[in-house]
Amino acid sequence: MLSGLRRRKEDQSEDDLNNRQTPVVDAMEEDDDELSDSQSEEQEKKKSRRPKENAFTQQKLKAYHPILTPKTVIPLLLVIAVIFVPIGAGMLYGSYQVQEFVIDYSDCKTLASPDYFSEIPEENYKFQFKKAITIKPQWKLATNDSSYWNGFDEERDICQIQFQIPNEIGPHVYFFYRLNNFHANHRRYVKSFSEDQLNGKAASVSTIKDTVGQNCEPLSVNEEGKKYYPCGLIANSLFNDTFSTFSAVNDTTNDYMLYREGIAWSTNKNRFKKTKYKASDVVPPPNWYKAYPEGYNDTNLPDISEWYEFQNWMQPSALSLFSKMISRNDDDVLPEGTYQVDVGYHFPVTPYNGKKYLYLSTRSVIGGKNSFLGISWIVAGGICFILSLIFLIVNVVHPRRSGDLTLLSWNKE
Repeated sequence: MLSGLRRRKEDQSEDDLNNRQTPVVDAMEEDDDELSDSQSEEQEKKKSRRPKENAFTQQKLKAYHPILTPKTVIPLLLVIAVIFVPIGAGMLYGSYQVQEFVIDYSDCKTLASPDYFSEIPEENYKFQFKKAITIKPQWKLATNDSSYWNGFDEERDICQIQFQIPNEIGPHVYFFYRLNNFHANHRRYVKSFSEDQLNGKAASVSTIKDTVGQNCEPLSVNEEGKKYYPCGLIANSLFNDTFSTFSAVNDTTNDYMLYREGIAWSTNKNRFKKTKYKASDVVPPPNWYKAYPEGYNDTNLPDISEWYEFQNWMQPSALSLFSKMISRNDDDVLPEGTYQVDVGYHFPVTPYNGKKYLYLSTRSVIGGKNSFLGISWIVAGGICFILSLIFLIVNVVHPRRSGDLTLLSWNKE
């Protein structure tokens, strides 16, 4: 009996021990479950890309929703027409107030006589003045006897051009050269220059040759390894025809002076600066060898900070037809009369079927001559006026009942 009692006590003690341990295990399991649930919730929050709940993310910001009805569209088109047409007419009138002439002298070397002045073909010139010209423009091929061109007889040609100004023009008289079919917008051409050289720095060979995206290749250095100054394709192709001032001829008594100051942008002074190169460190570009047959020295090294024609040329045009200013006169009237310009014939255009022109112009309140701007405004206003009439007729003949605007979703909010 004692042994039976002992066994019962031992069984009871084991059951009590098991009962005590079971709640601890259950509590630990519950804690583990809560921890795993919180971790999964945090992971879900981290992975979620749901935007925040606000008016901006839910596209509920306050906005104006115009309703295009006949009552709003027709008056709006009429207002646009009333505004655009007068402005366009004013621009067109201002454009026609510009007085100008354009003379194509590309064929002077082949068509002009070396012995006397002959009339320029009518297809080679265009005049627009308040009065009609009574004397047709003429040209003559002369020869430059200066010793400067010794050894380069092909550069001695001078195209002498006489033209009539039928009425006084100016002040603000601008004289340009114009090129046609010269494509200066080729990517390799546009990027072929050294900004460091233009800024006056003594750029190294690696800088002008290896700079990524903008360098002077393929005209960085010559065969001897000397740097070109200025380097690159743009500088090498510099327009080098020369132009005299307006000399009075026939019954005209006074010459008309034109000046180089102010032909380039005023901001160019921050870009084009005198070089720090020594004359012995650099050589002229290949196409400049006739102007510098013996290379550079301390007296002839170009100072591009005051070379305004070069500054204009170093800004390539986006179109194949473009003009560059040669000289200007902002103070004096160009009197009626006949004048002569001597053009040093150097820049070739016939190999690529190009053209070169003399271009004289005044200005108006909207700048130079530009008929397209005024015409485009008039056309836009005319289209709006025609559309307004069409919509008005349609609305009168076949009216359409408008819906109830209060039923729109944004009007219910």
